[in-house]
Amino acid sequence: MRVLIVGSGGREHAIAWKVAQNKNVEKIYCAPGNGGMVLENKCENIVLEDKQELADFAERNKIELTIVGPEGYLTEGIVDEFKKRGLRIFGPSKEASKLEGSKAYSKAFMKKYGVKTAAYEVFDNRDKALKYLEKSEYPIVIKADGLAAGKGVVICEEYNKARLTIDDFMVNDVFKGSGKKVVIEEFLEGPEASILSITDGNVILPFMSAKDHKQIFDGGKGPNTGGMGAVSPNPYCTPEVLDAFYKDIMNPTLNGIREEGFDYTGIIFFGIMITKKGPYLLEYNVRFGDPETQAVLPIMDNDLVDLINAAIDKRLDSFDLKWYSGFSCCVVGASKGYPSKYEIGFDIEGLKKPNRVFTAGVIYQNGKLKTNGGRVLCTQALGKTLDEAIDRAYHDLELVNFSGMYFRKDIGRYK
Repeated sequence: MRVLIVGSGGREHAIAWKVAQNKNVEKIYCAPGNGGMVLENKCENIVLEDKQELADFAERNKIELTIVGPEGYLTEGIVDEFKKRGLRIFGPSKEASKLEGSKAYSKAFMKKYGVKTAAYEVFDNRDKALKYLEKSEYPIVIKADGLAAGKGVVICEEYNKARLTIDDFMVNDVFKGSGKKVVIEEFLEGPEASILSITDGNVILPFMSAKDHKQIFDGGKGPNTGGMGAVSPNPYCTPEVLDAFYKDIMNPTLNGIREEGFDYTGIIFFGIMITKKGPYLLEYNVRFGDPETQAVLPIMDNDLVDLINAAIDKRLDSFDLKWYSGFSCCVVGASKGYPSKYEIGFDIEGLKKPNRVFTAGVIYQNGKLKTNGGRVLCTQALGKTLDEAIDRAYHDLELVNFSGMYFRKDIGRYK
């Protein structure tokens, strides 16, 4: 069996690692992949990025399954292109991908189908947005409508910060069009949780919960990043919280997917806030999360290819998901200066020492692995207790070294 994995981050490395465990998979093509994935069992990187080129490659090379990592490909319609050619691919259609591609669209979907979420307003006019913010209660949340690489959400404690954020999004266009429309949302308080799930359009099977750490600095301070580490399961996802999530968020979402007639065979990621009034939905993602995937896939006892095939064949209603009984932690090692300016091209030492490393911003050059991005890699470890998993992940990260390596010291421990 030949598999194509689209993407180049730590998420795609974790997917490739898990797919490689299937005995029927003989070859995994990673497009474009990263330097560390070249060294993964059964993997080969290919320099293709355009959806048409990828579909051509899949046709020529008789690819039997394509798995899409990044949201951009999904919102641009890669699934529609592959299916038009009769190619087997895992992911939602372009229409269904609007659940992530547009915050305004997803909030309207939540409202229409009774999904529990924060009150909100949508604006595509700066002056009207500022007038609304003058009368608002603070803190308040401002979100770029479109895709912004996990950085398009700002919590504003007072009006002046809100005004500057609106100007950044709508006037300075820091997200290159994605912030021309904004969602202004009531501020919710509580711990966040990430719940990856898989759907075939008829049922949704939730994965083990996770807790991501977005901010760059310890204590949840500083600007948002793509994610500095994660643990699974999330200690705040009690049975009561999960019951409320199923009732108020997951089941209404499934009803909406059915009612809208979405072609949705793929991952649906629920980002939730656990408040004193129960869980609220913050956002949908229509793909595997990063770095949650790096923490969750290693504790999945099932074969990932079998699970994906069951979804594509509409057999999820009879699939029994099973999980490791302990905990998982992954910690990201980033380039100094990330998420702002940083240097690349430094040698990475010690990668063979840790138990498990998923690479991201890494290039393989002249027989050496070098840094090539902001989030460079993460170490992942298991433990019978959460503390044990955290300690092992940090122990392994300290075996790795590159110039300027930075990491948070409180992944899994910051409340």
